[in-house]
Amino acid sequence: MKYRVTLLLMFMNIGICLAQHAGLKVHHLGANHTLIQVLEPQKYLLLPIEEAAPEATVNVLVNNQCDQTLNVRLAMNRVDYLVPFNLEEYKGKCVSFNIHTGNSRANVRDAMEDACWGEIVLSNTYHAENTEKFRPLYHHTPLWGWMNDPNGMFYKDGLYHLCYQYNPYGSMWGNLSWGHSTSKDLVNWKHEPVALVPDGLGLVFSGSCVVDKNNTAGFGKDAVVAIYTSAGASQIQSLAYSLDNGITFQTYEGNPIITSDKECRDPNMFWHEKSGKWILILAAALEKEMWIYSSPDLKNWTKESSFGKGYGAQEGVWECPDLMELPVRGTDKTKWVLICNINPGGPFGGSAAQYFVGDFDGKTFTCNSNPEVTKWMDYGKDHYATVSWSNAPENRHTVIAWMSNWQYANNVPTQQYRSANSLPRDLELFQGEDGECYLATTPASEIESLRAGAAMKYGSFSAGTRKVSKKLPIVNSGVCEIALELNARSAEMVYITLANAKGEETVMSYDLGKQVFSMDRTKSGLTEFSKDFPAVTVAPCPKGNKQALRLFIDRCSIEAFEGEGRFAMTNLVFPDEPYTTIAISTAKGTCKVNNLIVYPLNVNK
Repeated sequence: MKYRVTLLLMFMNIGICLAQHAGLKVHHLGANHTLIQVLEPQKYLLLPIEEAAPEATVNVLVNNQCDQTLNVRLAMNRVDYLVPFNLEEYKGKCVSFNIHTGNSRANVRDAMEDACWGEIVLSNTYHAENTEKFRPLYHHTPLWGWMNDPNGMFYKDGLYHLCYQYNPYGSMWGNLSWGHSTSKDLVNWKHEPVALVPDGLGLVFSGSCVVDKNNTAGFGKDAVVAIYTSAGASQIQSLAYSLDNGITFQTYEGNPIITSDKECRDPNMFWHEKSGKWILILAAALEKEMWIYSSPDLKNWTKESSFGKGYGAQEGVWECPDLMELPVRGTDKTKWVLICNINPGGPFGGSAAQYFVGDFDGKTFTCNSNPEVTKWMDYGKDHYATVSWSNAPENRHTVIAWMSNWQYANNVPTQQYRSANSLPRDLELFQGEDGECYLATTPASEIESLRAGAAMKYGSFSAGTRKVSKKLPIVNSGVCEIALELNARSAEMVYITLANAKGEETVMSYDLGKQVFSMDRTKSGLTEFSKDFPAVTVAPCPKGNKQALRLFIDRCSIEAFEGEGRFAMTNLVFPDEPYTTIAISTAKGTCKVNNLIVYPLNVNK
């Protein structure tokens, strides 16, 4: 027995020695416990990730004190990809990683065989180039890691700031921080350092930012103030502020600023001129309500009212609110719109964004529709957490969404990154045939700057039961914008098919008898990663034979907009090869295509 113990100890010591890498010393202390010392720091420690692996708890020790804690799916059987941990902020300090793995290894010898220990390395570089065939070319994405809700969006000094729920340490949900990007034109994005990171109050969930022009909070004139949900044992609301235009944030020492015994999150705030106060909308998720608060200084908040009991879609939790005053087309009137994102409960399963139109007096929102009425911002499956930029120029109300669905967001066929944002969209209201007001959603005009090269102008032509096909661009993975005007004439059903040489296709259709537009992605490409992904989505379309449509095609998405924005539909698609043709056909009878223009799009990524 003594001999066996001696051999085991010798084996363990040899294992520690073999596990050393340049600048690292790895101590295997048990089946689920490893300590890594950084001896010769470089810019990054590259962490090997396997998405099927259980999460390991990684405590980052600085001079033997715990500085932060991460949950990382360290590779057991294979390495899917590497993610960087930035060591630069710890220059001159002793750094080590105290790791408790979630594996099921029976002993330290088996644990030492985990794939991560052979691949974890120090490096002065991390290659974040686009290595994914499905990474969008003109939609915003993180360079690496997981992204969901857009957060803290504001405009200041010529820059649009877009923060987002971010996991820098893997392409699945976790370690939520605020990633950060900026843009001068809503099209080309620069990746900035992470804006907010978890602290002792919890992860950094969704929230919003405002520019405090009158120094109401006392942090300074034009300070950028963020309010967000700290998600620890409970969900509470915290504040941070920036004095350098949002590049770095300082957390407020008086946090939290709003607490509740209910689950509530995603604060969204704005300045209400008529009442001379800040207004904050907070989602009481499980209550299926929005709570409305007011404040003179962004620090001290008074609950004024609530809205939502029994209104609209009630199946899922309520999240990510926004409240804004919008003009009604063709009139001098305005109405207030309360955006409410829900999950699940969307019209085609999973997550979606609904909205309510009504009046707001500085304290109470009153909906103009009956409680049973549900209005959807977008009729696709991949449009969630929609919120607007604050302080936008010319009183614009421009929104952006997370382009995915909680039913399958963690499983879409990408790895270096997961999730993109929708195109930015401008909002206004129009009056429907029933007298109700509805959102009009149009792509931001800046997107037209992407048009490059000669447009493919196909003019007018007739189509019947036999498909009439036209070519799509082949450059830049076929990304393009399509403008289509048609007159259905005698055809009640008109089909618009995007297809490639492999037989993969996305089929859109107008059923003018039922006044609906639909998109069928059941044969669009890769779909098997989720039973909920193959789907047909349906939107109401305007009455009449004449229809106009704008389509935006990227490597993994199709966004469809009615010509005047009277419906929008956003769906992910994952074709093995880019779509190369657009075809028009009918179920019976003939239709006239009055105009078809395809714009190739230029990209800088």
